[in-house]
Amino acid sequence: MIRLGILGFSEGNGHPFSFSAIVNGFDDEAMARAGWPVIHRYLRARDASEIARFDARVVAAWMPDPQMARALCDATRIERCCDNVEDLIDHVDAVMILRDDAASHRRLAEPFLERGIPVFIDKPLATTVADLDFFRPHLAMARVMSCAGLRFARELDEPRAELASWGTIRLVRAAVVNDWERYGIHLLEAALTILRRRPVEVDASGPHEQVRVRLDDDSMIDVVCLGAAPKTFRLDLFGSERVTSHDLADNFTAFSRTIAAFLRMVRDRQPSIPPEDTIAVVETVLAGRRALARHSIERVGGER
Repeated sequence: MIRLGILGFSEGNGHPFSFSAIVNGFDDEAMARAGWPVIHRYLRARDASEIARFDARVVAAWMPDPQMARALCDATRIERCCDNVEDLIDHVDAVMILRDDAASHRRLAEPFLERGIPVFIDKPLATTVADLDFFRPHLAMARVMSCAGLRFARELDEPRAELASWGTIRLVRAAVVNDWERYGIHLLEAALTILRRRPVEVDASGPHEQVRVRLDDDSMIDVVCLGAAPKTFRLDLFGSERVTSHDLADNFTAFSRTIAAFLRMVRDRQPSIPPEDTIAVVETVLAGRRALARHSIERVGGER
């Protein structure tokens, strides 16, 4: 059994509660008290066979807020609630950093990477070139995995498997709540897993937080970040033979598949996601940030 540690929390991101509950199961009353009603509802809606199905267990957790850490441990049956990040090291085989404030990722990951402990890092992996360069060798050596959960969205299984039936893809259009850096990456990574092409440049010259990504076959991914809006994770595929729309709503399955991929990396010591895919996503996010700031066209991987 793989012993997992959980590190959280960043504002608005309930992943420590959802991921831990998927692995360990959950206490219904404690989860209700924890204050994540959407997560609680979709956990309760699943069949018992879909929860606590991995040969793994979350055995330790840390959060900056001790009260929230205790709520997590009570809700998801974690035995060890740690006062310091380093307290996890001797008790875990792998850790999951489940917070999307990228500025914290390197600092939290380093103590574990120094001990050879594999780390999953929530999206975005990095928002500086220096931090991305730090993580590059760890990605290649299967010490780090990072992705957006919607990389594994169930609603996109058909286009991932049968993309040829769409003919020539001319455009992928995506709309998502909130901002480019933390939420645009969900739809960007989901689209790239379908198209399997490399981003070349981004254009954010319009008046809104809208990023157009040109790929190496001249197809386009157009991501519109809506800011504060009703929940929206929508992807439209425009092909020469088919046009389809996909609302990505099954977080449980996306997260469960993400956990499975990380555990596979831990067991096999081989990357579950090609490192160059992760690097391309992060470099595109960085190029999009530059383009939004400058209202310009930016090369992907061009900031050195």
